Amino acid sequence: MAHLLGADGITLAIGTRTLLSDVSLGLDDGDRVGVVGPNGAGKSTLLRILGGAAEPDGGRVTRVGGSTVGMLRQRDDAEEGATVLDLVHGSAATHEWASDARVRAVHDGLLADLDLEQPASTLSGGQRRRVALAGLLVADPDVLLLDEPTNHLDVEGVAWLAEHLQQRYGRPGARGALVVVTHDRWFLDAVCTRTWEVVGDGDVEGYDGGYAAYVLARAERARQAAAAAEKRDNLLRKELAWLRRGAPARTSKPKFRIDAAQALIADEPPPRDPMELTRMATRRLGKDVLDLEDVTVAVGEDGARRTLLEHVTWRLGPGDRFGLVGVNGAGKTTLLSLLAGRRLPDGGRVKRGKTIHVAELSQDVGELDDVGHLTPVQVVEREKSTTVVGGKELTAGQLTERLGFTRERAHTPVRDLSGGERRRLQLLRLLVGEPNVLLLDEPTNDLDTDTLAALEDLLDGWPGTLVVVSHDRYLLERVCDRQWALLGDGTVRDLPGGVEQYLELRRQGVGRPVRADDGGAAPAEAAGGGSAAAPAASAAEVRAARKELARVERRLTRIAEAEQRLHEAIAADPTDVAGVTRADAELKELAAEKEELEMVWLEAAEVAG
Repeated sequence: MAHLLGADGITLAIGTRTLLSDVSLGLDDGDRVGVVGPNGAGKSTLLRILGGAAEPDGGRVTRVGGSTVGMLRQRDDAEEGATVLDLVHGSAATHEWASDARVRAVHDGLLADLDLEQPASTLSGGQRRRVALAGLLVADPDVLLLDEPTNHLDVEGVAWLAEHLQQRYGRPGARGALVVVTHDRWFLDAVCTRTWEVVGDGDVEGYDGGYAAYVLARAERARQAAAAAEKRDNLLRKELAWLRRGAPARTSKPKFRIDAAQALIADEPPPRDPMELTRMATRRLGKDVLDLEDVTVAVGEDGARRTLLEHVTWRLGPGDRFGLVGVNGAGKTTLLSLLAGRRLPDGGRVKRGKTIHVAELSQDVGELDDVGHLTPVQVVEREKSTTVVGGKELTAGQLTERLGFTRERAHTPVRDLSGGERRRLQLLRLLVGEPNVLLLDEPTNDLDTDTLAALEDLLDGWPGTLVVVSHDRYLLERVCDRQWALLGDGTVRDLPGGVEQYLELRRQGVGRPVRADDGGAAPAEAAGGGSAAAPAASAAEVRAARKELARVERRLTRIAEAEQRLHEAIAADPTDVAGVTRADAELKELAAEKEELEMVWLEAAEVAG
């Protein structure tokens, strides 16, 4: 594989804090790298340095001559008077790109609801983000650097982007490499073959595989390192336990990786005990929680009025944990406002149980503005000095630490906190108030992967009725027992097959297509809405795929055994330079073969089901 870009001995400090210290990294053709790490550790800074948008204090970045680099930043500015067409295609004539199927796919995936002649100044923040991403994908750089590309994309848009990047940068013989910073763990698993963890002390650690493989390797490193990592290790073990026990659609991972996780999670209890939590919720709530009965809701003025919910009946019982998915503008936030009592329906009624205590996490967390002068610990203590979580009594300081606040940040005024820290604090504030109905609107915004794992662990032990609106598939499948969808046609539909069923329904054109960023925007064609569903595999194809899976898994087992023998040989006599060199060369050959086999396994798994 050809080398495309390299970083040699990069060092960068901001004030007295070292973000990167003597970091060396490389990108080759076919690499798809996910970057994870705590907020503020330097993930975006690393991306800017690799893209040439920032200069390190020491070290250098080199790129192969003739290779091109494109970067999506978290904020993109448009020139005055520019249109959507200008931002995506520049000065290129229409005939130069209109006949390109790849370009048309980008238009369908990201720009279907936009007028190409629309001035960029009239776009919302989410629309500008999609336009900037479309321009990069159309330009098709050799090295693509993406900073939080899934922000402002719904579940359908995230799935489309993952498939597009897999095809572009995962095709054999294709020139190019991808580096993506994101907290979307499903996206990391679907797209990435390597993971870089920016650990926050100036170092960047590398792992093979996507998020699931990273969690496994990191847990193993933590286990071997020392007992000092015990608290984090326990959290990672629970995460692994859930990965192994989760929905089949999400856990189609190579068997050898699942087997490797078994030793770590053999004695780990389930992430939550549904029977016990339901019993506790029933005791606290009674049998009646929230019922929508024949509810109708419409938005907009006369002449442009649009029905979001039409004669909807939906019942929430004690202990129910529901995830809501749907295209932007379908009415998810409106549905939460009905449940919270902030809005009355235009028709029908919302029946509320006598014992319910509802808490709602809004998207902008403006509720913290009134306590900006207090610290996070003081805010939590105002609600309650101690709280019982998972059978243990925790103080306000312990709770804030559990959700990722360092001692310094826990005693920083709320007005000086980042967006992700404010979101964490407000959720913690709601939980210690002991609500029995919790409504979460996009709770994962601005949170890093470690904080998300801690948040999910906290929600695991929370009894009560939970409704989550999110485009984060991983979160929905982790904390919710069932998924429901708003398809833009005024209905709320149960999804026994989870998010995969929702995407299949959208591919089949079920429901009214809506892809606007604002709830009151006009309906428009959904991304990928015109594409046909993939044809079902025949019985013979399924049998052949299963035989291929068995063959690949046998070979992967033999490779794992060979790798173990080579590692033992190196450890037995590390001074034998010639022997170590030979073993290292064999390990690289085995790694290359394993990577190819994993791709074959994934392709066969899609057919075998």
